Amino acid sequence: QVQLVESGGGLVQAGGSLRLSCAASGRTFAGYSVSWFRQAPGKEREFVAAISRSNPYYAEFVKGRFTISRDNAKNTVSLQMNSLIPEDTGVYYCAARSGEYYRTPDLYGDWGQGTQVTVSS
Repeated sequence: QVQLVESGGGLVQAGGSLRLSCAASGRTFAGYSVSWFRQAPGKEREFVAAISRSNPYYAEFVKGRFTISRDNAKNTVSLQMNSLIPEDTGVYYCAARSGEYYRTPDLYGDWGQGTQVTVSS
C-alpha cells in the first residue's frame, strides 16, 4: 500500500494556472501507475490524467491544457494545469495502482485526501 498526499490546489481566475503535486510514501512509486481524478459537487468522480511508467494519458477535455509528469527519485507526480476554466472546478484526487492505469476510479485502491481547485469566471 502507498500513502498519497495532494497539494497545490487553490482559487484561480479563468485562464490561470495551478500545479498540483501528489507525494507518495510507504513504498516506491516507480512501478505504479498514478492517475488524477476530479469530482465536482453533485457529479461522479472522473478521470483527468494518468502516467504509467513514463507514458502520459489524458481525458479529452484536458488535452493541450494539462500536463502530467513524475519524478520517481522524489516519489512525486505533478499535474500542471493551464488555461483553467470554471468547469475545471472540483476536488482533485491522485490515485495509484500497481501495473497498468485505468480510467475507472473503482480499480484504484490507494487514494489521497484530495485538494480543492476553484476556477472563477
